[in-house]
Amino acid sequence: MQTRNKLLDDLSKVFTNAMGVAQGAKTEADNALNDVLDRWLSQRDFVTREEFDVVRAMATKAREENELLRASIEDLKRTPKKTTKKVLKKT
Repeated sequence: MQTRNKLLDDLSKVFTNAMGVAQGAKTEADNALNDVLDRWLSQRDFVTREEFDVVRAMATKAREENELLRASIEDLKRTPKKTTKKVLKKT
C-alpha cells in the first residue's frame, strides 16, 4: 500500500503553483516587450508592406517605360535624317 507524504504533496502543490506564476510572468513580459516594440516601431517612419508593394510596382512600371523610351530614342538615332529645304520667297 502506498502512503502519502504530506510534505511531498505540499511541495508538489508549491512547485505547480510556482510554474503557473512563472508562466503568467512570461506572458506579462512578452506582452510588455511587444508593447515597447510596437511603440518604438510606430515612432519610426517605416512603411507598411502594402505601401512597399505599391511603390515597387510603380518603380517596375517606370523602369519598363524607360526601356521603351530608350528603344524609341535609339530607333530615332538610327533612322537617316531627312533634310528639308525651305524655300524663301522674296517679294
